[in-house]
Amino acid sequence: MEQNLKEKTGRTLDEWKALLAGKPFVKHGDFMSFLKGECGISHGYANFIAHKARESDAASQNPGDLIEEQYQGKAALKPIFDKLKEAILQLSPDVEMVPKKTSVSFRRKRQFALVKPATKSRIDLGLKFNDRPTAGRLKPSGPFGKMCTHRVQLSDVCQVDDEILDLLRAAADEAA
Repeated sequence: MEQNLKEKTGRTLDEWKALLAGKPFVKHGDFMSFLKGECGISHGYANFIAHKARESDAASQNPGDLIEEQYQGKAALKPIFDKLKEAILQLSPDVEMVPKKTSVSFRRKRQFALVKPATKSRIDLGLKFNDRPTAGRLKPSGPFGKMCTHRVQLSDVCQVDDEILDLLRAAADEAA
């Protein structure tokens, strides 16, 4: 969105930030109302500009802090995440880790895995395959919707076994 911002809105992100810095807005909705109403910006671009101006988007946060916040009150799950992260990042030098507020995405040319602490006792590992049936531990994507095609539920670090590593490798290969 940032690449097209000047063309679509008439200003760069820095110009929008400078304009908004002088406004008394505190809430996201205040920024949105101004940008959509007074400036005629579409909802998507207004939301993007508002998040960037407020530094409330995931990309404006420290990645380590985002991950730590995900595991607040869920410390027993952090070793599962750590083992998954280590295994995934070793799959290929072009694997990119993208922490978000509630999950961590892993990508090559496209996302192939998503790790989310779903409850206080379970991590959901989302995987994206081109054409793979559900079987055994590999369940339908459930709450991941179209972001992933399958889901594996993990509640113990020992469940990150050879089967999971093979699934991760296959998903990463398809995403290349």
